[in-house]
Amino acid sequence: MKKLSVSELAKLYGYSRQAIYAHINKGNLSKGSDGLIDFVEALRVFGEPQNKEASVNQSKSIDSQNLTEIDMLKRQVDMLERQLNQSILRENQSLERETFYQEQIEAMQRLLEAPKAPKIEDPTPVAPSQENVELPAPEQPTEVKTEIQTQNKRIPVPEHKEEEPKKRGFLSRFFLPNG
Repeated sequence: MKKLSVSELAKLYGYSRQAIYAHINKGNLSKGSDGLIDFVEALRVFGEPQNKEASVNQSKSIDSQNLTEIDMLKRQVDMLERQLNQSILRENQSLERETFYQEQIEAMQRLLEAPKAPKIEDPTPVAPSQENVELPAPEQPTEVKTEIQTQNKRIPVPEHKEEEPKKRGFLSRFFLPNG
Protein backbone atom coordinates (compact mmCIF):
# COMPACT_ATOMS: atom_id res chain seq x y z
CA MET A 1 0.00 0.00 0.00
CA LYS A 2 1.15 3.43 -0.86
CA LYS A 3 1.22 6.06 1.89
CA LEU A 4 1.03 9.78 1.29
CA SER A 5 1.71 12.83 3.43
CA VAL A 6 -0.96 15.48 3.92
CA SER A 7 0.66 17.87 1.46
CA GLU A 8 1.07 15.13 -1.20
CA LEU A 9 -2.55 14.13 -0.78
CA ALA A 10 -3.62 17.77 -1.06
CA LYS A 11 -1.68 18.18 -4.32
CA LEU A 12 -3.00 14.89 -5.72
CA TYR A 13 -6.65 15.73 -5.14
CA GLY A 14 -6.39 19.50 -5.50
CA TYR A 15 -7.53 20.23 -1.95
CA SER A 16 -5.84 22.49 0.55
CA ARG A 17 -3.99 21.02 3.50
CA GLN A 18 -6.56 22.63 5.82
CA ALA A 19 -9.33 20.69 4.05
CA ILE A 20 -7.42 17.43 4.53
CA TYR A 21 -6.87 18.24 8.23
CA ALA A 22 -10.57 19.09 8.56
CA HIS A 23 -11.45 15.60 7.28
CA ILE A 24 -8.92 14.10 9.71
CA ASN A 25 -10.40 16.07 12.62
CA LYS A 26 -13.93 15.01 11.67
CA GLY A 27 -12.84 11.39 11.65
CA ASN A 28 -13.54 10.83 7.96
CA LEU A 29 -9.85 10.27 7.26
CA SER A 30 -7.24 8.71 9.53
CA LYS A 31 -3.49 8.99 9.74
CA GLY A 32 -1.21 6.13 10.64
CA SER A 33 1.23 6.10 13.53
CA ASP A 34 3.93 7.40 11.16
CA GLY A 35 1.78 10.45 10.28
CA LEU A 36 1.05 9.30 6.72
CA ILE A 37 -2.30 8.53 5.12
CA ASP A 38 -2.99 5.30 3.21
CA PHE A 39 -3.90 5.83 -0.42
CA VAL A 40 -6.75 3.32 -0.03
CA GLU A 41 -8.17 5.50 2.76
CA ALA A 42 -7.95 8.56 0.49
CA LEU A 43 -9.71 6.65 -2.30
CA ARG A 44 -12.52 5.75 0.10
CA VAL A 45 -13.01 9.36 1.19
CA PHE A 46 -12.21 11.37 -1.93
CA GLY A 47 -12.62 8.86 -4.77
CA GLU A 48 -10.29 8.52 -7.77
CA PRO A 49 -7.88 11.41 -8.26
CA GLN A 50 -8.51 13.28 -11.49
CA ASN A 51 -5.90 15.20 -13.44
CA LYS A 52 -7.89 18.06 -14.94
CA GLU A 53 -6.98 21.54 -15.99
CA ALA A 54 -5.68 24.12 -13.55
CA SER A 55 -9.06 25.90 -13.47
CA VAL A 56 -10.73 22.76 -12.19
CA ASN A 57 -8.05 22.43 -9.50
CA GLN A 58 -8.56 26.05 -8.51
CA SER A 59 -12.34 25.58 -8.24
CA LYS A 60 -11.79 22.51 -6.08
CA SER A 61 -9.40 24.40 -3.83
CA ILE A 62 -11.95 27.22 -3.53
CA ASP A 63 -14.67 24.66 -2.75
CA SER A 64 -12.44 22.99 -0.19
CA GLN A 65 -11.68 26.37 1.37
CA ASN A 66 -15.40 27.07 1.53
CA LEU A 67 -15.95 23.66 3.14
CA THR A 68 -13.28 24.31 5.75
CA GLU A 69 -14.72 27.75 6.45
CA ILE A 70 -18.19 26.23 6.80
CA ASP A 71 -16.83 23.54 9.12
CA MET A 72 -15.01 26.16 11.16
CA LEU A 73 -18.15 28.31 11.39
CA LYS A 74 -20.21 25.29 12.44
CA ARG A 75 -17.73 24.56 15.23
CA GLN A 76 -17.88 28.18 16.34
CA VAL A 77 -21.70 28.09 16.37
CA ASP A 78 -21.61 24.92 18.49
CA MET A 79 -19.12 26.47 20.87
CA LEU A 80 -21.22 29.64 21.19
CA GLU A 81 -24.37 27.59 21.84
CA ARG A 82 -22.58 25.73 24.65
CA GLN A 83 -21.38 29.00 26.14
CA LEU A 84 -24.88 30.44 25.94
CA ASN A 85 -26.37 27.40 27.67
CA GLN A 86 -23.75 27.60 30.39
CA SER A 87 -24.36 31.30 30.94
CA ILE A 88 -28.13 30.71 31.14
CA LEU A 89 -27.53 27.97 33.71
CA ARG A 90 -25.24 30.24 35.75
CA GLU A 91 -27.79 33.05 35.56
CA ASN A 92 -30.55 30.76 36.83
CA GLN A 93 -28.33 29.61 39.68
CA SER A 94 -27.45 33.18 40.59
CA LEU A 95 -31.14 34.19 40.54
CA GLU A 96 -32.00 31.28 42.83
CA ARG A 97 -29.13 32.24 45.14
CA GLU A 98 -30.26 35.87 45.09
CA THR A 99 -33.87 35.00 46.02
CA PHE A 100 -32.64 32.73 48.80
CA TYR A 101 -30.46 35.48 50.26
CA GLN A 102 -33.26 38.02 49.86
CA GLU A 103 -35.59 35.75 51.84
CA GLN A 104 -32.93 35.37 54.52
CA ILE A 105 -32.53 39.16 54.75
CA GLU A 106 -36.29 39.65 55.05
CA ALA A 107 -36.51 37.02 57.79
CA MET A 108 -33.69 38.70 59.72
CA GLN A 109 -35.37 42.10 59.34
CA ARG A 110 -38.64 40.69 60.68
CA LEU A 111 -36.76 39.30 63.67
CA LEU A 112 -35.13 42.67 64.29
CA GLU A 113 -38.45 44.50 64.05
CA ALA A 114 -40.23 42.11 66.45
CA PRO A 115 -41.09 43.71 69.81
CA LYS A 116 -38.70 42.81 72.57
CA ALA A 117 -41.30 42.64 75.35
CA PRO A 118 -40.56 40.08 78.07
CA LYS A 119 -42.62 36.95 77.88
CA ILE A 120 -44.88 36.58 80.89
CA GLU A 121 -46.24 33.14 81.46
CA ASP A 122 -49.61 32.73 83.06
CA PRO A 123 -49.05 30.80 86.32
CA THR A 124 -52.68 29.63 86.47
CA PRO A 125 -53.09 26.13 85.08
CA VAL A 126 -55.43 25.77 82.18
CA ALA A 127 -58.11 23.17 82.72
CA PRO A 128 -58.57 20.66 79.90
CA SER A 129 -62.33 20.51 80.31
CA GLN A 130 -64.95 22.85 81.72
CA GLU A 131 -66.13 20.40 84.38
CA ASN A 132 -63.11 21.02 86.64
CA VAL A 133 -63.16 24.81 86.29
CA GLU A 134 -64.17 26.62 89.44
CA LEU A 135 -65.36 30.14 88.99
CA PRO A 136 -65.28 32.48 91.98
CA ALA A 137 -68.68 33.42 93.28
CA PRO A 138 -69.60 37.04 92.63
CA GLU A 139 -70.63 37.47 96.26
CA GLN A 140 -67.17 36.98 97.76
CA PRO A 141 -65.86 39.80 99.91
CA THR A 142 -63.15 42.09 98.55
CA GLU A 143 -60.56 40.71 100.97
CA VAL A 144 -60.88 37.26 99.44
CA LYS A 145 -60.57 38.69 95.93
CA THR A 146 -57.34 40.48 96.76
CA GLU A 147 -56.05 37.27 98.33
CA ILE A 148 -56.78 35.36 95.11
CA GLN A 149 -55.26 38.12 93.02
CA THR A 150 -52.07 38.11 95.05
CA GLN A 151 -51.81 34.35 94.66
CA ASN A 152 -51.92 34.70 90.85
CA LYS A 153 -49.31 37.47 90.68
CA ARG A 154 -45.68 36.62 90.28
CA ILE A 155 -43.50 37.76 93.07
CA PRO A 156 -40.16 39.08 91.84
CA VAL A 157 -37.16 37.36 93.37
CA PRO A 158 -34.13 39.59 93.86
CA GLU A 159 -31.05 38.45 92.08
CA HIS A 160 -28.10 37.34 94.18
CA LYS A 161 -25.16 39.64 93.64
CA GLU A 162 -21.78 39.00 95.12
CA GLU A 163 -20.05 41.97 96.59
CA GLU A 164 -16.94 43.01 94.80
CA PRO A 165 -13.78 42.80 96.89
CA LYS A 166 -12.32 46.05 98.11
CA LYS A 167 -9.79 47.45 95.69
CA ARG A 168 -6.26 47.34 96.95
CA GLY A 169 -3.13 49.14 95.90
CA PHE A 170 -0.05 47.49 94.51
CA LEU A 171 1.98 47.42 97.74
CA SER A 172 -0.94 46.43 99.94
CA ARG A 173 -1.18 43.15 98.08
CA PHE A 174 2.19 42.20 99.44
CA PHE A 175 2.19 43.73 102.93
CA LEU A 176 -1.45 43.25 104.05
CA PRO A 177 -2.35 39.64 103.17
CA ASN A 178 -5.86 39.55 104.75
CA GLY A 179 -6.75 43.15 104.83
